[in-house]
Amino acid sequence: MTQSERRLWSVLRNNQLGVHFRRQVPFGPYILDFLAIQLKLAIEVDGAQHYAPKGKAHDAERDAYLRSHGIKVLRFLDSDVLRDREGVVRVIYEEVQRALAHG
Repeated sequence: MTQSERRLWSVLRNNQLGVHFRRQVPFGPYILDFLAIQLKLAIEVDGAQHYAPKGKAHDAERDAYLRSHGIKVLRFLDSDVLRDREGVVRVIYEEVQRALAHG
């Protein structure tokens, strides 16, 4: 895991947001950074390579595959996780609460 993934994992693990997340989860041909299978919610922490043309194309293909399997993906820049982890966690928490309410 990258430093930003480790920082986010310290909050996602042990059901701290009210749902069980797993890390580095194989899903089809991909490895998801974090997945709450109960909610079909994936969290991806993206480095700069994801914003190059090849990275964008790969992520679009990946996200389409995940959506076709009912998985919602939230993406965050690794720099945002490092600089404002609380803000990132707030967005994730709000999505978890929304998903649980509509579950």
